[in-house]
Amino acid sequence: EENGHQNKRLKSDADEEDAEDQNKKSPKRKIVLLMAYSGKGYHGMQRNVGSSQFKTIEDDLVSALVQSGCIPENHGEDMKKMSFQRCARTDKGVSAAGQIVSLKVRLIDDILEKINNHLPSHIRILGLKRVTGGFNSKNKCDARTYSYMLPTFAFAHKDQDVQAELYRLDRETLERVNKLLACYKGTHNFHNFTSQKGPRDPSAKRYIMEMSCGEPFVRENMEFAVIKVKGQSFMMHQIRKMIGLVIAIVKGYAAESIMERSWGEEKVDVPKAPGLGLVLEKVHFEKYNRRFGNDGLHEPLEWTEEEEKIAVFKEQYIYPTIINTEREEKSMANWLNTLPIHDFNSSAVEMQTNNKNSKKSSDLEGSDGCGDDSD
Repeated sequence: EENGHQNKRLKSDADEEDAEDQNKKSPKRKIVLLMAYSGKGYHGMQRNVGSSQFKTIEDDLVSALVQSGCIPENHGEDMKKMSFQRCARTDKGVSAAGQIVSLKVRLIDDILEKINNHLPSHIRILGLKRVTGGFNSKNKCDARTYSYMLPTFAFAHKDQDVQAELYRLDRETLERVNKLLACYKGTHNFHNFTSQKGPRDPSAKRYIMEMSCGEPFVRENMEFAVIKVKGQSFMMHQIRKMIGLVIAIVKGYAAESIMERSWGEEKVDVPKAPGLGLVLEKVHFEKYNRRFGNDGLHEPLEWTEEEEKIAVFKEQYIYPTIINTEREEKSMANWLNTLPIHDFNSSAVEMQTNNKNSKKSSDLEGSDGCGDDSD
C-alpha cells in the first residue's frame, strides 16, 4: 500500500514537472498585443487590483491571459511581474479600435486564438508582435489618435427647434466646427480641460497635431459625424472637454473668445461631452519604428494587415453600441440640456472686477509695479 501511494505521489510530481518543462520550453518574451474593445459597461481600461466592484477591460484581459496559459496566476495578481504596460488609459465607457499593451508572456502555440477563447466577444486581440526587451508601450508612444462619434444635432443652434432624427448638418456649420477645431492645433495650456491641474503645471501643456470633423453620414435614421484628433498625449477628460467647448460655442452658449481665455491662467468653466462616442483609434510609434522596425530582428509596429479586422470590429461592436445607446439613453441630448447651467462668462467678469480693485488699491498704495503674480 505504501508503495502504491508513493507511486501515485511520484506520478503527480512527474506530471507537474512535465507541465513546468512545457512552460520552460515556451520562453517568456516581450510582446505587444493589438486590442479592440467596446467600453460600455466598463470602468475604463486600467485594472484596480483589489477593487472588484468596478469592472475594467484589463480584468477580463488578465483573466484570459492566465486561463490560456500565457502567464502564471501570480502575474495576474501583480502585473509588474509581467512588465505590463498599456499605451492609453481609456476612461469609463470609452472604446478602442487600436489599443496597444506590452507585456512578457510565454509564446505558446495558437496564442491569439487561445487568449480570444477566454475573452468576451466585445474584447478581441487582433494582432501580436515581438518587441525589444526594454519596450514600454506608454513611454515609447509618440502620438495617439482618437475619434469621437456624435449625432450632428449637437451642433444645432440653441434657438433652433430641432428634432433629433430630422436634423441634418449644413455645410456652413460644418465649416465653422472645423475652423474652431483647428484652433486647438499646436501647443496650448490645457489646465482647464482636465481636473486637478493648475495653470502653472508644466504637464498641462499638450501638443495637438490634427483635429477635424469628417463628412456627416446617416445610421438608423439619425445623422452622425466623426471628429478625429491626433496628439502627443492627452489628459483625463481632455478630448471630451475640447469637443464640449466647441459644441457650446457653435450652439451659441459661449463666445469664440472663450478658447483663448481657456488657455490662459484664469479658471474657465469648460463643459465635458459624454464619454460614449470616444474611441481610441490608433497609437503611433514612429521613433521606435525608425530605430528597430528594420533591424532584421523586430517588426515595425504598424498594423496594415489587421486594418480589415479593425474595421469589421468597429462595425460589429463599437458603432452599433454608440448608435443604440444614443437612441435609447439619449446621452448627447441629455447632456446638451445641461449647457445652459454652465457659466461661460463669470470668470472673465470676476477677473476684470479683481483687476479694477487691485488697480485702485495699488494706485492708493503707490505700487512700484513689482506685484506678486501667483494666484
